[in-house]
Parts: sequence; C-alpha cells; structure tokens
Amino acid sequence: MNPIATVADWFGRHGPSIVVVLLIAWVGYHFGTKLIETLVRRAIRHSRFSTEDTSVEDIKKRQDTLISMLGALWQVGVWIVAILTVLTQAELFNTVPLLTSAGIIGVALGFGAQSLIKDLLTGAFIIIENQYRVGDVVDLEGANGTVERITIRSTVLRDNDGNVHYLPNGTIAHVINKTMGFSKINFSISVDPATNVDDLAEVINNVGTKLAEDTSWSEKIIDAPHFLGIGTFTDSALEVKITGKTQPSAQWSVTGEMRKRLLSALKRHKIELA
Repeated sequence: MNPIATVADWFGRHGPSIVVVLLIAWVGYHFGTKLIETLVRRAIRHSRFSTEDTSVEDIKKRQDTLISMLGALWQVGVWIVAILTVLTQAELFNTVPLLTSAGIIGVALGFGAQSLIKDLLTGAFIIIENQYRVGDVVDLEGANGTVERITIRSTVLRDNDGNVHYLPNGTIAHVINKTMGFSKINFSISVDPATNVDDLAEVINNVGTKLAEDTSWSEKIIDAPHFLGIGTFTDSALEVKITGKTQPSAQWSVTGEMRKRLLSALKRHKIELA
C-alpha cells in the first residue's frame, strides 16, 4: 500500500480530532493561567496569617506565590491530559492500563514519583502556611537569597552574587524569612569608654528621628532607629546597640544611611569611636 496514501488516510481519520485537542490544550494553557491570576488576586485580599504589620507588599507576594504554584500545576496538568488524549485519539497508545490503579502505582514507583510527591506536598504546605513568598529574602538549608519562583517541585533562589539555587521542596525543613511583615535594624557601634552614655543615646535618637522624618526615607521606616542599650565594654571600647523597624527588605539600605548620618553626628559632637 502506498505510504503516502496510508498517512493521508490516518490523518483523515485522526487528524481533525488531534488538532482540536491541541487547540483546546493551547487555549486552556494560556487562558487558564490568566484566569488563575485573576481569581487569586481577587480572592487573596487578606490572609488569616496577617498581623497589624502586614503590608500591601506582603499580600502581593502571597498572591504572586499562589499564582506561580497554581499556574505550574495547571500547565502541567493540561499538557498531561492533552498528550494522553492525543495518544488515545491516534490509536498509538492504550491509556486504559495506565489509568488502572496498578498501572499508576507501577509508573509512579518506576519514575521515582515518591520524591516528586514529597516535593509537591511540602511545597503546598509552604504556601498554605505562608512560610515564604516570591520576592522574600530567605535562608533555606544554608542557601541565602531572594525567592524568584516556587514551582510544584522546587524553590528557586538568587543570592547576592547572582547565583541561582534550586532547592527541592521536600528537602526544606528549616526556613528563615528575613522579610516577613517587617524587617529589623540591628547593629552596634563602639566608642571611647569615657563617652557619656546619655549624651550618646540622645545623639543616636536624634539622628534616627530625623532619618525617619526625611521624605526620602519615611515610607521605608516603621520605627525610627534608636538607642537600645549597652553591649560589651572594656577599658578600650564601649559598645552600644541600635535597633529599629523597617518595611520588608528595607533594613539594609536604612542601616547604611543611618550609619553614614551617625558618623557625621558623632564627629560634630566630638564623640570618638573606639
């Protein structure tokens, strides 16, 4: 039989249904993702994990994370169904044994799906418990950086050097979130031990208050940087601690500006560093 005629006959019988399946899959892939984004942004107006410090940025991070996770699940699901349907329509593969319980278990074990299921469930709990979101700065199992993506299998971080870390969700047991709700300023300075502590505290508080009132910085600061207390002291140095509260991720820039202004203020008041 002529091969061309055979192909033409096969396409005539199966081609239209395959094209329809792929078209539906393409539409579902793109418009389903958009629909998920719209529904999530409308549904997540607030969170039961929210506190008085929860900001609009926190809510947006949670929305983006849910969109990332649900979108990935939807896209994978659409193409799995589409591929199985095409194979069935083309009569190239019998999907019935695959869809029996024994077939599913066999395929899952054969492809190491136990690890995948663990990653998926852990990722789901990370989202449900709001442990971290896309855009948060976190420490995950020794990897530090900003969360760029959370997929059905892994979390993707980018560190300060630009390196990208891929962590399977199932391996994440300890999470340190540095930008949840608010961030803290915590640093110390060491001055001459003969310095009057009350005068030093007044200088620090004045600098912190002026910084918080500055229009360029006021939106980033929740609680102005201020004198916290005395740390260690010796006959050569007196350490004092400074603290404050900022919007998420703003602690580093605010700390740098506070240190710069504090150096100038200490010079003006003739307070010597150790």
